Amino acid sequence: MLGLPKATELAKALPKKAIFDRFKPSPIDRKLFDDQINRLSIVAEISPQTVAIKASADVSAVYVVLVTLKTVECDKKNISLLSKLIDQRMLFVLQFGDTARLAVYRAEKVLISESKPLSEWKLSLSGLDLKAIWENVIAQIGGIDLTGGVDLDATIAENSRKEMLQKQIAALQKKAMTERQPRRKWEFAEEIRKLKLELGGESNE
Repeated sequence: MLGLPKATELAKALPKKAIFDRFKPSPIDRKLFDDQINRLSIVAEISPQTVAIKASADVSAVYVVLVTLKTVECDKKNISLLSKLIDQRMLFVLQFGDTARLAVYRAEKVLISESKPLSEWKLSLSGLDLKAIWENVIAQIGGIDLTGGVDLDATIAENSRKEMLQKQIAALQKKAMTERQPRRKWEFAEEIRKLKLELGGESNE
């Protein structure tokens, strides 16, 4: 899977009941998880024991977890929940039918790739140790360019900030389009202008 070496392959089921019994998520989290996820299994281990890569101080292994979905979408809350419950570096393969998306949790943010046929996914393991490989995997999924000494966590945080501002701008623009009172319409325009300046884009409205 993902074009990884055969030596990395595993077949270890992660029963949902065992996860629920051990970690006891809230009823709401459990229902969302159960409604969207059919089953989970660890399908690969990337470590010094399976590939010619040395461990780093804080990354000794990366596990690939196959998540077979009941629905096309998988709420990010499910990935966040799994990542917080299980203290391991995990790359999630979100499979629905013949297609899949890759997902990771980093810097309190869930990153999810585009969707494409599972057979087309080829993961590049580049880096001098497991920490570098793990960060490069995250960058591949998040579409982040790490050249030039870019800090991964800082980039994720900045991208998250920009995404939030863009959502706020879109919501205000929608309100402004339907607003009939000139004063309120002007207030919306001012809010949009300030947010665009914060975003670093054009302030003209």
